[in-house]
Amino acid sequence: MTKNSTAPVLSARALNRATLDRQLLLRRAALSATEAIEHLVGLQAQNVKPPYYALAARLEGFDPEELSAAMGERAVVRIVTMRSTIHTHTADDCLILRPLVQAARERELHGFRKGLVGVDLDRLAAISRELVEAEPRTMKQLREALLAEWPDADPLALSVAARCRLPLVQVTPRGMWGRSGQVALTTAEHWLGRPAAPVPAPDDTVLRYLAAFGPASVKDMQTWAGLTRLREAFERLRPRLLTFRDENGVELFDVPDAPRPDPGTPAPPRLLPEFDNLLLSHADRSRVVPTAYKGRSWQGNQAYRTLLVDGFLRGVWQLEESRDGAVLTVQPFDPLTRRERDDVVMEAERMLSVLSSAASYDIRFGTVVRA
Repeated sequence: MTKNSTAPVLSARALNRATLDRQLLLRRAALSATEAIEHLVGLQAQNVKPPYYALAARLEGFDPEELSAAMGERAVVRIVTMRSTIHTHTADDCLILRPLVQAARERELHGFRKGLVGVDLDRLAAISRELVEAEPRTMKQLREALLAEWPDADPLALSVAARCRLPLVQVTPRGMWGRSGQVALTTAEHWLGRPAAPVPAPDDTVLRYLAAFGPASVKDMQTWAGLTRLREAFERLRPRLLTFRDENGVELFDVPDAPRPDPGTPAPPRLLPEFDNLLLSHADRSRVVPTAYKGRSWQGNQAYRTLLVDGFLRGVWQLEESRDGAVLTVQPFDPLTRRERDDVVMEAERMLSVLSSAASYDIRFGTVVRA
């Protein structure tokens, strides 16, 4: 709860507009792909295409070849960081953020300790580093090499240990637009040709998180980062921050110069990829996900591509592409007005013109999918 009961209260709609603005979703920004990824402190990238869809929803004049070229030039990389998931980061952020979350990656190994009995983890890390820096290796190749050293260990646990102990990046062409490639790994230091930063204090990352996702609570940032015990950093920064409350009385922090638009500011529809950071980076997601639709963007471990209308989750969508054409189907959670449907079609056409190579496309609305 808030320490300051007189702090201004921000409604869910006010938080929605502030977050959308910082996420470049109220209006498309005239930024390069690399500049946007830096501002957003990375993009969730469990699959190859989501970063491209995320940027197409956020940037004016986005060309997928721009992000692809940045990957080819090693200005941007794919690496496991926050929440133990793959993110697309700038090279600089890769070398800062991975050390920041390294202790959390190490703690993951507690769940695999039964499969690592007798395994010297320092030696495993040294062997793995030597292997992947000699040449990029697939996880299967790395696992087989480690099994030769520890034949009684659990194969999965060995590969998880290598991933957790080392900052392994996915080398290109993996992640590049229109290119195929299996996941092959080397260390970030080897790929980028420079050492990682020492483990940083979280303070600078707290400020960057608030600039991209705020106003937000301590728990919100801990959810985004997959870290605990960040309260101390927020308290150190308190003299430099503004404080608010949400409608439940939870204390929210913010950087003073960040935008906090009027709650009535129009928010155009957006088609977001699966795993978009907008829906994953707060402990309380009600600023984007209405209570009635909580859990509707997931089924088991599968995340759906999501539709925002008036800034809030209103449905999911899917895209089927072939040589003959593309079909984009929107499944709303409740009926859309004619104006809303027209605006969604306009946004879908814009997105397809940027990201689809199909000669023609069809945009359809499925029946309302109720809970």
